Amino acid sequence: MTAEVNTDERSLTGQGLRLIRQLVTAHPLTFSISLTGALVYALASVLTTEVLGAVTDNVILPTFDGGELSGDALRSGALMLVGVILLRAASVVARRYFAGMTSERVQASFHRRLLDKYLSVPLAWYQQRQTGQLLAHVDNDVEKLAEPLHPLPLSIGAVGMAVFSAVSLFLVDVVLAAVAFVIFPMLFGLNRTYSKIIEEPSAAVQAGVGSTSAVAHESFDGALIVKTLGRAEHESRRFAVAANGLRSHQIRVGNIRAIFEATLDSIPSLGVVLMIVVGAYRLDAGAITRGDLVQVAVLFTILGFPMRVFGYFLEGIPPAVVSHRRLDDVLSSPVQSKLSSSTAVQSAGPLTVRVAGVGFGYADQPPVLADVSFDLSAGEVVALVGSTGSGKSTLAMLLAGLVPPDSGTVEIGGQLLSGWPAAQRTEAIALVFQESFLFGASVGSNIDMDSSVSHEEVADAAAVAQIGDFLSGLPMGYDTVVGERGVTLSGGQRQRVALARALVRKPRFLILDDATSAVDPKVEQRILDGLRAELSTTTLIVAQRLATIMLADRVLYLADGHIAAAGTHEQLLEVAGYRDLVTAYEAAAL
Repeated sequence: MTAEVNTDERSLTGQGLRLIRQLVTAHPLTFSISLTGALVYALASVLTTEVLGAVTDNVILPTFDGGELSGDALRSGALMLVGVILLRAASVVARRYFAGMTSERVQASFHRRLLDKYLSVPLAWYQQRQTGQLLAHVDNDVEKLAEPLHPLPLSIGAVGMAVFSAVSLFLVDVVLAAVAFVIFPMLFGLNRTYSKIIEEPSAAVQAGVGSTSAVAHESFDGALIVKTLGRAEHESRRFAVAANGLRSHQIRVGNIRAIFEATLDSIPSLGVVLMIVVGAYRLDAGAITRGDLVQVAVLFTILGFPMRVFGYFLEGIPPAVVSHRRLDDVLSSPVQSKLSSSTAVQSAGPLTVRVAGVGFGYADQPPVLADVSFDLSAGEVVALVGSTGSGKSTLAMLLAGLVPPDSGTVEIGGQLLSGWPAAQRTEAIALVFQESFLFGASVGSNIDMDSSVSHEEVADAAAVAQIGDFLSGLPMGYDTVVGERGVTLSGGQRQRVALARALVRKPRFLILDDATSAVDPKVEQRILDGLRAELSTTTLIVAQRLATIMLADRVLYLADGHIAAAGTHEQLLEVAGYRDLVTAYEAAAL
């Protein structure tokens, strides 16, 4: 996902200023303190030049001319210098601390908004986006969005410093002030030109960060496939292409920035030289004192840094606007729709399931499901059978409420599933996938993820999931930490831990999406027997093995996106497609 870049500089600058105003008004107190510190710093900096001029005229030059040092003049000069130094130090602390606080609070607020959005968008939204891009939104985009807030107070202070300096120069000498009015526009003109030139390459860097992150994440996430298929060199080349593209954009930004900074540094220095030349003539004419000349020279020397910071601020506007567009694309995404229902959910016990005319298709692809209808009685164990790609996993996600149907209705416990509160839905309905995801934590933590149940309840769920035969062999039992994604366990062990994680919640509707495919058939039978004996739940099992299918009360045969037949296993053997499918599975197993 690449953000569209607006190349109209005036539009971009206007958007950036409006965005920054929106960000700072959300945290007015901290920004106001930081801005006050910046303005005090600007005023103190100009006062420093006046103090240096006064010390030159009243302390340094009389000492050289008369050979005697006045104690009163020395004490007065020292007190003024110490005073302005302390004032500048205090203002710098206030500006930096509270500018940083404002930036961090803005980032925290956007992190919370992104978190809320990531948790509320439907699963289909994730299927259309790369993980690397989602990570780039949280990390790089939020950081770039808040980046201009750091130099903003000092940038405003630089404008204030220019105003204070102009007043100070006019008070010293009108001719020197006229020279300054030639130099100041050059500084602001340079910043404006820089802002225009840096816009496009900065936006390209932003897009490159997201693309490079996406490639890296895919390569790391698919490390096993990359290694087994010998694709390491290919993935390295693919990452190198993305990284080289990002590097070229960053080098371009660096080159532009280097030229700008060198030029920005040179203008105040040239201004000092020009001021000394003109000031020498004014000094010979008796229009100014030597202290005035020192004051003017020092004034131009200290103007360089805030002008550079102002340049940093302008430099940060384009990537901030681009980042805001990217984040706004996420934050404006529709959340999972929730329809109201006046029907009360069954208060306790296994849940009934009614699916009526359900259809679903992924974006820009043919429909996966079409007019699917069936009922499950409370406490019933039903097997869902179908060929690969028939839509079994999609139907399982629809029944778990992970994705909404495009048409038709799903009622669980007598209420439309779309009307269930999320917390109530996840407590009552459990879905266990074939590919089990385990966190890099202990076995016990993977079963009881929020430490909300007792050890006895964890043990009961583990017993039903039949994990005792390998749990006793682990070095620390439940406290054994498994590797990332549970890589230190076998496929069947991961499936049983994931099943125990679902069972510990005592779901009232359990969906097993081929969740025991890697488990030995004898162990699988004990698991299903335990489900019947220990749990009060309605169970839908996406199954392939005949042994699993025969344990079910009924079988639903899914073909061509709809339920082609329903009944017992023996009844469905009369259906040619079903018979061919289950016998093919058994033949493949043999």
